[in-house]
Amino acid sequence: MKKITLFLSSLLLLGLFVFGSQQVQSVQAAEKTYEIGTDVTYPPFEFANKDNKYVGIDIDIMKAIAKSEGFKVNIQPLGFNAAVQAVQSGQIDGVIAGMTITDERKAKFDFADPYYHTGVIMAVKKDSKITGLKGLKGQRVAIKTGTAAGDYAKSKAKEYGFTTVTFDDSDNMYNDVVNGNSVACFEDEPVMQYGIKTGLGLKIVTKPVQGGDYGFAVKKGTNPELVAKFNKGLKKLKASGEYAKIQAKYLNTKASSEKEADHSFFGLLKENKGAILDGLGQTLLLTVIAIFFATIFGVFFGLLGVLPNKFARGVSDTVIYIFRGLPLLVLALFIYTGIPSLTGQKIPAMVAGVITLMFNEGAYTAAFVKGGIGAVSAGQMEAARSLGLPYGKAMRRVILPQGIRIMVPSFINQFIITLKDTSILSIIGIVELTQAGKIIIARNLEGFKIWGMIALIYLIVITLLTWLSKYIERRMNN
Repeated sequence: MKKITLFLSSLLLLGLFVFGSQQVQSVQAAEKTYEIGTDVTYPPFEFANKDNKYVGIDIDIMKAIAKSEGFKVNIQPLGFNAAVQAVQSGQIDGVIAGMTITDERKAKFDFADPYYHTGVIMAVKKDSKITGLKGLKGQRVAIKTGTAAGDYAKSKAKEYGFTTVTFDDSDNMYNDVVNGNSVACFEDEPVMQYGIKTGLGLKIVTKPVQGGDYGFAVKKGTNPELVAKFNKGLKKLKASGEYAKIQAKYLNTKASSEKEADHSFFGLLKENKGAILDGLGQTLLLTVIAIFFATIFGVFFGLLGVLPNKFARGVSDTVIYIFRGLPLLVLALFIYTGIPSLTGQKIPAMVAGVITLMFNEGAYTAAFVKGGIGAVSAGQMEAARSLGLPYGKAMRRVILPQGIRIMVPSFINQFIITLKDTSILSIIGIVELTQAGKIIIARNLEGFKIWGMIALIYLIVITLLTWLSKYIERRMNN
């Protein structure tokens, strides 16, 4: 039994070491490539076009400056909050995501020269009778977390007697108003104007207020050369007229080309099938790798939990208790941003995602391994020992084969759970199926149809896995 335990633990550590080393080496290989975090759900500043390429004012400016100053950028679609945390933890080098420069943020970030000035507006449903802040008394207002527009709304909530509800992305915030759950939302003027041009059923009812400047940011005290390059490149863009062209490309159009696109269910599916399939492929890859390590992790600690040793059982119970008790979202952020903050070592998003799922799903696997072995009658072990078999051999030859028959349906079910849990890892920038959906929706604002496609794909895959589970169960019972 000790040999099995040692083998499993060695295999687990070796696999994670090799996988992690390859990822870290690939990051370190490109010395002049900067990792830049962005939102990618904030058009016209950052979003993915119909070819699934990241575009927008921020993206175009960043790429133009990189070309001008002789460096490369790798755009990471993390979402605003995750991007900010990733910069603070040293996971990425900078963030450009329509980030308003404030005194509070200056305490934690070094900002380059401002590249855009904007103001906050309020928008309501097209047929709404609300014409200003006074109409919000006793009502609910939608805001987006971490934005200057959201901060402005909260600063006015007490004065005008309204409450706020916070969303992580713009599409959900807009839809909360369109669906009538909230009566208004607050947003930066160009972002809302772009959304309305794409057919969003809202209208602007206030003039821009509390103007602010957008800036590119790095962690305070780090990457001064990147800030200097950005400032130098920005001056060149403005002097050459390219900066004005980038703005005009996204802000001075009379109508969005998205209005001419086919927004039917099958039209959207045809247009976005590449991005959706890429997201599905990433989901399946992440699931397979994670379930492999989770199975090793779970079997190892599951077997520890049935050994005739109090210390071993205590370790097993503690590990299961900790990783089953932690919410998956918290665990993912802790591994991706928390640990690098303490150690100073970067953890690639894919590695962080696999480790997160390994700990979480592995803890559940350990629990049902313990349960499966425990479900075998104690008399089986007693009978084996009475025949002269040592504990380890009795476990391998008698108990485990019966326990495995009991565990197989749970293993398949855990695979299904792991597949679904990958959606949470979009919070650390892994572009799996859910994140792919968010990126598509940011461009066309067709949340209902796109989420319908994503849900249908999940159901198809899960149905196939369920059939597989039942087939294996029948074969083992025959």
